[in-house]
Amino acid sequence: MTPLFLPDENATLALGAALAPGLAPGMVITLRGELGAGKTTLVRGLLRALGHAGRVKSPTYTLVEVYELSRLSLYHFDFYRFHDPSEWIDAGFRDIFNGRNACLVEWPERAQGQLPPADLDIALAVTEPGRSATLVACSPAGERLLAALPPS
Repeated sequence: MTPLFLPDENATLALGAALAPGLAPGMVITLRGELGAGKTTLVRGLLRALGHAGRVKSPTYTLVEVYELSRLSLYHFDFYRFHDPSEWIDAGFRDIFNGRNACLVEWPERAQGQLPPADLDIALAVTEPGRSATLVACSPAGERLLAALPPS
């Protein structure tokens, strides 16, 4: 897919909001990009669109933030602090990826080989000015999610 240009924070929030209606239990979305690329901002936009009015913070130190929403349980992971993929197993996260929870994963490469396959992979990059986002469907569910996005 051609990268989307996100000129500012509001555009990143809007992309997250556009993904929200198609997010379903069992989906896994991976978020890649350097520090400051907008991964947590995109998640914030998605959560706001799903009705979460509280604070949305990066789970860099807690590893996971859980959001119980009206239609799904959403787990927001950040594996930046992992030094070895086996830490994912040691943390006990396997049971969360059970087909009932929606999982958004920042820094998925830090748990390489441990995570289930993603439905959608989003790569964010700083492109002064703004950011770019490349969305790649990795499953039929991911293809449906992309197909439901409004044209850019």
